[in-house]
Amino acid sequence: MNRDQIEGGLRHLRGRGRTAIGAVTGRPRQQIDGAVDQVAGALQHGYGRARETADGLHRDGSQFIDETRSRGRAIAGDVREQAEDLRRRGRDYRDEAVRRGRTIAARADDNRGTTLLMVAAAAFATGWLMRRTR
Repeated sequence: MNRDQIEGGLRHLRGRGRTAIGAVTGRPRQQIDGAVDQVAGALQHGYGRARETADGLHRDGSQFIDETRSRGRAIAGDVREQAEDLRRRGRDYRDEAVRRGRTIAARADDNRGTTLLMVAAAAFATGWLMRRTR
C-alpha cells in the first residue's frame, strides 16, 4: 500500500464524516465539501492502486527480462558446447578415414598384382553392366 492509497482512503473517510455532520446540522455547504472530499479521496486511492499495479508490472517485466536473458545465455553455452563436440567428433572421423585410407593404400602397394587384377575386374564388370545388350 502506498502513500496515495492511504491518503486517499483517509480523505474519503473525512469527506464521509463531513457529509454526515453537514446532513445532521443542516449545513449544505459542509455536505458539498464532504462529497467533494469523498470523490477526491476515492480518486486519489484509485490513482495509488494504479501506481502500485504499474510498479508490480514493471517489477514482473524486469524479472521476466532477466530470466529470459539468463536462459538465452544458458542455451548459447549449450550450443557452443555441442558445436565444439561436433567439431571434435568430425576431426576424429576425418583422422580415422585418413588412417584407414593410408592402410588400404599401403596394402595395395604391397600387393600390386592383386590390386591390378581387382581394378581390371571391376572395370570389366562395370563395362559389361553398362552396355545395352548382354
